[in-house]
Amino acid sequence: MHRVQRLPGSPYSIAAGFACGAAVSFTPFIGLHFFLGAVLAWLMGANLLASALGTAVGNPWTFPLIWTLIYTIGIWMLGFDVNHTLPEGLSMKYIFEEPQAVLLPMFLGSIPTGLVVWAGLFWPLRSIVAKYQKARRLRREKRRAEIAMAAEKERS
Repeated sequence: MHRVQRLPGSPYSIAAGFACGAAVSFTPFIGLHFFLGAVLAWLMGANLLASALGTAVGNPWTFPLIWTLIYTIGIWMLGFDVNHTLPEGLSMKYIFEEPQAVLLPMFLGSIPTGLVVWAGLFWPLRSIVAKYQKARRLRREKRRAEIAMAAEKERS
């Protein structure tokens, strides 16, 4: 969080970039998250480095939860029974041979989930970054004033 707050840019740019990276982490397109986050951030005029940091929301600990969530939401959106389960012999070969069985529900489920994640991160993060940048600017101004006063004192 400290690194995100210290990024150069406006609070909008930083928060939107991080939110873009986090939102694309809720897609099933592993290996493309950095690229997709950067493209989305670029389209929104957001910070590209913040989008790269935001993709860390999707990681080996969170992916099982994310995939279960987006798959369940996708199944529901397609009108299937929410208790619908993945096939027992699930493999990469099966996923690529039958994309409608796994990738389609996950992709559909990632759309509303990504939008919620984006909004849920953008608004609070924008406020946090704005407050941090204001406090940092005030600390720097105070430090400059103290140095100027000390220099003036030495001259006299």
